[in-house]
Amino acid sequence: MGIKVLHLIDSGGLYGAEKMLLSLVKHQMEQGLEPMILSAGAPNVGEKPLEREASQMGLPLIAWRMKPGLNIAESGEILQWARANGYDILHSHGFKFNVLLGARPLIVRRIPMIATLHGYVHAKRFSKMWLYELLDRLAINCLQFVVLVGEAMRKELPPRLRKSKKVKVIANGLDSETIEHHSTMRVDLEIRGFVARHSPIVLGVGRLSEEKGFDRLIDAFPAVCNEFENAGLILVGEGKQREALEMRKGKLGLGHRVLMPGYSNNVPAIQNIADLIVVPSRTEGLPITLLEAMALGLPVLASPVGEIPFVLGNGEGGYLLPEDCDYSELGSCIVNSLRDSQQKSKVNWSLRRVSNHYSVKAMEKSYRELYQSALGDQA
Repeated sequence: MGIKVLHLIDSGGLYGAEKMLLSLVKHQMEQGLEPMILSAGAPNVGEKPLEREASQMGLPLIAWRMKPGLNIAESGEILQWARANGYDILHSHGFKFNVLLGARPLIVRRIPMIATLHGYVHAKRFSKMWLYELLDRLAINCLQFVVLVGEAMRKELPPRLRKSKKVKVIANGLDSETIEHHSTMRVDLEIRGFVARHSPIVLGVGRLSEEKGFDRLIDAFPAVCNEFENAGLILVGEGKQREALEMRKGKLGLGHRVLMPGYSNNVPAIQNIADLIVVPSRTEGLPITLLEAMALGLPVLASPVGEIPFVLGNGEGGYLLPEDCDYSELGSCIVNSLRDSQQKSKVNWSLRRVSNHYSVKAMEKSYRELYQSALGDQA
């Protein structure tokens, strides 16, 4: 019998954390582990993108609907269910379960728990998200291990935890064969039509939220249109900022230049028909979208935040934006990146980088060893 792992997540789409989790679970099963994804959501929520994708991939998942917020009682039910079903490890992917289950000491929880920190959003002070992040930083002290997706995230931790032996760095890994396969599939008719009418195609992918910086990308795009007569921008994703971004593009007269098709379950296919991907984030961990683009040979322009500068070799494998750049600088950087004669050498560097350092097999092995350590410490 392999280690039984219960992965805990309250997912808002199919973005970096979700893709990493699906790849990890798939390869854990191949190595003889017994993983299960517990996908939490509010009682009125239908099938989530993560749940649909897991079903299509044949991965084990239970959809658990519960009242949102700090639902201590229901999280206790989850813990009882995990014990009753013999799970050896709890693995949290997000602040919700870090707080609800991680804050309980091991002597109470009775199941070792680790958490992967995929990144903080740096919410506005005293907002609900700010409070959750504060509670998260307190709760993770009770966990057996805390995993960072990159060394740059260490500074986000409470001071006394930064040098703790319980903090480990495990880079996100890619299932390159699956990504290559998905990249050859046909994209939606709406996107195909847009690509037929526009060139070059600039791409942004992610949750439509403030920290992702898509407002800056839209503001920068008129400068790109001034240099490229038929330039088009595709923003893939959903989120609370959709309405504001739609209004922004309309105000700038970009209605026909910017396509916002919503959530997509096949980003690699869209990346495969783009000319440049821009990651204008204000804060990041290690974006899976960035690694996917590198693996597919798509040139990258990204903010110098989180693990991005390290992954891109400080510019050897892509283009880095100036720190705190405004939309005017961003527009110039997009134009320069599209015209750069050194683009091919950067793409080749990125292909080697992903192949050598960001494999899903290495990621799975590192997590398996961490589970074994957590179980050994408990014994």
